[in-house]
Amino acid sequence: MTDETILFVDDEEHLRIAAAQTFQLEDLPVTCLAQAEKALELIGRNFPGILVTDLRMPGMDGIALMRRALEIDPEFPVILVTGHGDIELAVQCMRDGAHDFLEKPYAPNQLIDTGRRALEKRRLTLENRVLRSQVGGHDAVEARLGGRSAVMVALRHQLRAIAATEADVLIVGATGPGKEVVARALHRASARCDKPFVHINCAALPDALIESELFGHEAGAFLGATRARCGKFEHARGGTIFLDEIESMAQKVQAKLLHAIQNRSITRLGSNEVIELDARFFAASKTDLEVEAAAGRFRNDLLYRLNVVTLRVPDLKERREDIPRLFVQLVNEAAARYRRPAPDVPGAVLNAVSARDWPGNVRELRNAADRFALGLDLALGGEDPESVALREPASLSEKVAQYERALIAASLTAHGGCLKETYEALGLSRKALYEKMQKYGLSRDAFAKMDDTAH
Repeated sequence: MTDETILFVDDEEHLRIAAAQTFQLEDLPVTCLAQAEKALELIGRNFPGILVTDLRMPGMDGIALMRRALEIDPEFPVILVTGHGDIELAVQCMRDGAHDFLEKPYAPNQLIDTGRRALEKRRLTLENRVLRSQVGGHDAVEARLGGRSAVMVALRHQLRAIAATEADVLIVGATGPGKEVVARALHRASARCDKPFVHINCAALPDALIESELFGHEAGAFLGATRARCGKFEHARGGTIFLDEIESMAQKVQAKLLHAIQNRSITRLGSNEVIELDARFFAASKTDLEVEAAAGRFRNDLLYRLNVVTLRVPDLKERREDIPRLFVQLVNEAAARYRRPAPDVPGAVLNAVSARDWPGNVRELRNAADRFALGLDLALGGEDPESVALREPASLSEKVAQYERALIAASLTAHGGCLKETYEALGLSRKALYEKMQKYGLSRDAFAKMDDTAH
């Protein structure tokens, strides 16, 4: 990875300007952002940079951003910028995975030194991952799309064949089988792997804002556009644009998207200036776009542009022999994410997961793995783990109990088993927390960190 980048997130413009000048004077590349959500669009498991974020921001704050970033990559360096009153909170965040924190007002050299150390750590982390991958004999594709079933072997073969090309790709499949995983694997295996992967969920963008979000706008382009704004397509900067749930895109926007793909250029709203677009397009759909086109809901010409190559992601029930191995992998990933020891998965559980059809595919299987890693299968009484882990709670009281236990377990995990911090965070008395832990079979020792002392 050559394009190391510091993502600096703060809702105050003058602080972003000051940070940009500080880093640029030291020849350190920086991208300054006003919103946490924008940073999440750029962060990936192999993103060659770090995150510096203010703790207090409207909308998604720095703590939520840190947690989302660490879910993507638990080793991603996050530096928090705090006010004096947030020091205790920042220290707790470091226990939860933050790399470091800076107290306002900080000296420019302090910002530079902290950033350099974090970049060096990131560089070593990514280098070690490459070495481990080489030693293990797994490439970027197999690391993300494992499985020994014939359909997965064929999918990996197709993916490797087209990754090195510049062909646009349509990825089809039901809900939850891993279309985004396929898109990210394609990106990582391509020549654009060190450039941004911009994930755009077309269904999540309001119709009134989608054109501005995708193509950007100039100041005064519409009511409320007080200054120019770069769109998501421009953020791709030589990378990959992934249009998820493209079947939900309005036809008016489909026409502009077709023009962008055909001409590899865009025009911001309110501007006549053409901006060249160096990007590769991936699109994903859970519906048959040929049927949508025949019904007049999707443009035929856009479909022909998108499906230069089509990859179909199989349902889990089509690769049933892969399910046990995948479930164990997801359990281990969940345990690492929740900072819990990885539990052994009994053979009876593996048999049970293999027998199910999993209509929600990998997404549903991942939820089951998360519950298993948290021990939630033991929360609902005297049934054995194998029978409880893989079914949904039947009654309202059962659902409430599962939710309450999950909240307590998550808070204990976040606070390293410290009971005082846990009951204060949950707004409970010490006695109430003890009673609920006893009710749900939760032990402080299961959540305590190695260097914790008793509380």
